[in-house]
Amino acid sequence: MYTLTVDDRELVVTLMLGILRNLDPDGTHLGATDPQKALRLAKESPLDVAFLDVEMPGEINGLDLGKRLRQCYPKLNIVIITGHSEYAVDAFGLDASGYLLKPLTQEAVAHQLSVLRFAPEKEQGANIRIRCFGTFEVFCNGTPMDFSYSKSKELLAVLVDRHGAICSNDTLIGCLWPDEPANQQTKARLRKYVKDLKDAFTAAGVSDIIRHQERIGVGLDIARIDCDYFRYLQGDPIAVHQFNGRYMIQYAFAEETQAELIRMQDQRR
Repeated sequence: MYTLTVDDRELVVTLMLGILRNLDPDGTHLGATDPQKALRLAKESPLDVAFLDVEMPGEINGLDLGKRLRQCYPKLNIVIITGHSEYAVDAFGLDASGYLLKPLTQEAVAHQLSVLRFAPEKEQGANIRIRCFGTFEVFCNGTPMDFSYSKSKELLAVLVDRHGAICSNDTLIGCLWPDEPANQQTKARLRKYVKDLKDAFTAAGVSDIIRHQERIGVGLDIARIDCDYFRYLQGDPIAVHQFNGRYMIQYAFAEETQAELIRMQDQRR
């Protein structure tokens, strides 16, 4: 993730950079104490999120700066930093993702990062994002992916739930059709849904993400996916903050994992 923090107080910028580096150690986090430098930095580096102080001396305040940055990055997430809650109205007038009230805390910053209006682009060029918390959803470049069959999406959910490991055909059939045996009919159905998944990802420009071994099973290349569930298991603070006790709620097979995630959440408290 690429972020830019702008505040006329250097102490605030330093604090924000420290928080962001804790939350996103692999990201690029820039800071500036005046709008002109911020505009120069914006031209030199891509941006996903800008944290902008409202009240800054000079001709350009935080709201004006936000409008100029939006001209460069139409899908830039803007989070207003302020010491006064009444500026929230101005923040939403700018179509901002939200606002942070001083004094800043890591928890508040993590929350804002978890509810961004626009999903940050992956630095590695991967464009598949999967959300497991709440309902299971799949996005390509920020747009929901379409599959020819609802069972194809459910099959993908099973593979994500198993953290991408190769699952036997019998195991997958047991998850998708718990009341049916693993026979020629269900195996033929499974092959159809595997093909649909592969075709959908190939059309999205991400080929070979589905690992299919005909007589063994199916797996998933998780290194090419941004997923809240995977990040939660890695202890990512943003993902930990996002989890609200709901996991793939439309699928019965996910109930066991949901219970385990709740147990892990209770242990963290």
